[in-house]
Amino acid sequence: MKGSSSRRHFIQQMSGTALALAAANSTLAFADQWQNRVDGYSRKISPNDKIRIATIGMGIMGYNDTNTALKIPGTELVAVADLYTGRLARAKELYGNNIQVTADYKEILNRKDIDAVIIATADLWHARISIDALKEGKAVYCEKPMVHEISEGQGVIEAWEKSNKTMQIGSQRASSLGVLKAREAIKNGAIGQLAMVVANFDRQSALGAWEYTMPTDASAATVDWKRYITGMKDEPYDPKKFFWWRNYRAFGTGVAGDLFVHLLTGINVITNSKGPEKIYASGQTCYWQDGRDVPDVMAGVMQYPKTADHPEFQVMLRVDFISGNSESEGTQFIGSEGVLTLEGDGYSIRHHKMSKAPGIGGWDALETYPKKMQDELLKAYNQKWSDADQKDQTEPDTVFRAPDDFNADVEHFGHFFEGVRNRTPVIEDPVFGFRAAAPCLAANESYFQNKIIRWDPVNMKLADKLL
Repeated sequence: MKGSSSRRHFIQQMSGTALALAAANSTLAFADQWQNRVDGYSRKISPNDKIRIATIGMGIMGYNDTNTALKIPGTELVAVADLYTGRLARAKELYGNNIQVTADYKEILNRKDIDAVIIATADLWHARISIDALKEGKAVYCEKPMVHEISEGQGVIEAWEKSNKTMQIGSQRASSLGVLKAREAIKNGAIGQLAMVVANFDRQSALGAWEYTMPTDASAATVDWKRYITGMKDEPYDPKKFFWWRNYRAFGTGVAGDLFVHLLTGINVITNSKGPEKIYASGQTCYWQDGRDVPDVMAGVMQYPKTADHPEFQVMLRVDFISGNSESEGTQFIGSEGVLTLEGDGYSIRHHKMSKAPGIGGWDALETYPKKMQDELLKAYNQKWSDADQKDQTEPDTVFRAPDDFNADVEHFGHFFEGVRNRTPVIEDPVFGFRAAAPCLAANESYFQNKIIRWDPVNMKLADKLL
């Protein structure tokens, strides 16, 4: 990142929004805060101040997280763990023969020279490895969803609190400049009173539907299947349940745990919310008839209660893995005076304020009354309301785009390693991570049980009564 030019570009991008929201000082402070982090990425770190990391789970997210983490100055990869031998061989090709490779993650946790671990395994292992790592004094970066089952959440939080170690959940949207600036815009009244959020994450490809490329040597000899199903009922090796694990409830959390969590992360950050209190979901296996036992099309409705930070509002979520609209995702915050639409790492706001006058004529009962009464009503209406009062109020759209060289994934890891090194709070700790994950896991329960699920977002627990 080129520091001064990036800052100038950022301020130029923000100038219209700052004027529209009368928040120039806030914008400049935000630019300075971001610039400080950009400068930090280019500083040199002494060998004694390096953070030595290991990655547990070297699948798609494991490799992407590792590569992102290594972009932060002062990080060094020393070990990886995975249950497929081919991924261990690939790790040595990429990161050198000096790194330790193992199928047993506990060998990594037993090393005293490792400061932090990245957990990017199948969902069913997230809580177990997180707790084990925290008990061994490691800082933890855990991919979302933080847990596989709602019942695991409090255990992870307790382990984190006892450990006094840094833990961050990997839903990178929490570090997006677009999300953080959208929060500021909505707080400053840019769309009036929030009433509804509509969000989608749609795909139209086999890879997008989790049918990943299988290795040519996939077998019980190259996959440590017994270790993979530790704690579960014994069953024969199944390559789909290992390499396509997101398609199975026993190993993954379906579209809700994978994609609803991303959407809820952004929604909770922007509204400063602890989450919904009522969740309902429906879905189907529409197209990908490949043996999966989770839906490939899912819709969810969540009710957020009124709090000191926001009014009551409704959330509608959608994932469609055979969308004729191709790959698409977005979130709309619909308020009484406008709509804010998240677009990549930015947003746009279409402003529209209802007229003061209630309106008369058109699609109205007026013309069903006698002509003389209509004339009297129109005369009284025009006397009460001026021409200006009778017009809807609009203003130019507001647009924000993050600088081209901003990377939310790098920023998210920057927060994590800053917390590891300086003991500063991270942007997505286990409490936030659980509050984002639990309603999504509750959406799965709603789908499979065909019930409305009630959730206590403050105390982070299921309500006693299921309606």
